[in-house]
Amino acid sequence: MRARVFVTLKPSVFDPQGTTVAEALHTLGYSSVADVRQGKYFELTLDANTPEEARRIATEAADKLLANPVIESYRIEIDAAGAPAAGAGR
Repeated sequence: MRARVFVTLKPSVFDPQGTTVAEALHTLGYSSVADVRQGKYFELTLDANTPEEARRIATEAADKLLANPVIESYRIEIDAAGAPAAGAGR
């Protein structure tokens, strides 16, 4: 089973990297980009019997290591089929 963990800075936390990327996009002519927030992505392959167990393991990993709860939040997606994640960006 796979768990995808998306970690982002909380909205109240200043994101200098996101600001720099937004400015670079404006320089490249993407004036319609209003804001950029950077984050982290983790893909975990888990030996779990149920999606609930996979979510529990991924949540524990995010709480203990993957995210800093003071400045970051996260969301988890479970792929019960365990298929590799698509390589294309959103």
